[in-house]
Amino acid sequence: MELREKFGFGCMRLPMNGDSVDYPEFTRMIDAFMEAGFNYFDTAHGYLDGKSELAIKDCLVARYPRDSYYLTDKLTTHYFNTEEEIVPLFEKQLKNTGVDYFDYYFFHSITAKNYVKFTNTHAFEHAQKFKEEGRIKHIGMSFHDKAEVLDRVLSEHPEIEVVQIQFNYADYEDESIESKKVYDVCVKYNKPVLVMEPIKGGALVNLPDHAKVHLDALNGGSYASYAIRFAASFENVMMVLSGMSNFEQLQDNISYMKDFKPFTKEEYEAVFKVRDELKTLGDIKCTACRYCVDGCPKNISIPDLFSCYNAKKIFNDWNSAFYYGTHTANKGKASDCIKCGKCEITCPQHLNIRDLLEEVANTFEKKA
Repeated sequence: MELREKFGFGCMRLPMNGDSVDYPEFTRMIDAFMEAGFNYFDTAHGYLDGKSELAIKDCLVARYPRDSYYLTDKLTTHYFNTEEEIVPLFEKQLKNTGVDYFDYYFFHSITAKNYVKFTNTHAFEHAQKFKEEGRIKHIGMSFHDKAEVLDRVLSEHPEIEVVQIQFNYADYEDESIESKKVYDVCVKYNKPVLVMEPIKGGALVNLPDHAKVHLDALNGGSYASYAIRFAASFENVMMVLSGMSNFEQLQDNISYMKDFKPFTKEEYEAVFKVRDELKTLGDIKCTACRYCVDGCPKNISIPDLFSCYNAKKIFNDWNSAFYYGTHTANKGKASDCIKCGKCEITCPQHLNIRDLLEEVANTFEKKA
């Protein structure tokens, strides 16, 4: 079995029916994905509050031979505190997904802070043992920090075979994300790259009109296609993950990734013009991973409120305030933040969430 092209099914975002995964739609999407020749699926224990792993078990694992697909899962620091908890967590993940082994097992969302926890709990040694036992085929990591941190991790752990990074044309030279610098470190250590957030949580699809014109002039594909193909065009990129919420998104992705064509010079020029346009908007660079939501003592749906704020700033539309009201009807408002800082500890984008929530509150909660 070989990996097909450079397109993988990211299962952090799935078709939903209320709070539940829409199994018929997810099954339909998996069948079309596999029929097109693709075979890589990526999940984690915390995706969709655990529903992602279970949906993969029922919709993929129970219906396809184990040697017909690749499955990646991750060891997340949120779900263990001691070394003794690592093995039971790993075995629970195998049970939840219904497999006997993972093709890839990642240390999830490594930062300088949680790298210490992975090290102190001997997580790297446990992963190596899982591999020796045949319960992991390849050891990898997903990463959310500065390039210098990645350099340190890879120098200290040559057993890491692949690295998953946030990589898109908007973040390519961003000082806080350092996509290019992080990519270059992977090249330095000859580590294949898997790309997450290629469309930046949907931001590179929902472009303002003055940015769209640069892509429209190409007379080509969808806005998502340019974002995903940009990432896939880099030589060291092994796979680009796309989190798809409906069948139409899947069809669009298949249409340009089944017979993938690398970027042209004109396409590079166009997306960098879009990037320059977006830089002027001053939006909050949130990718809606939702890590900040867990543990918030005031139950603030932070990514949703940031999305409303971005929409207000970019489009100045009426419904951003409407949706702000929807997202705060039964949850905390931005002004409810008590500045405990738990959200900032877990934020992969290193956002100053407490200060940004003040801006959101000032935008939507001004007294009449």
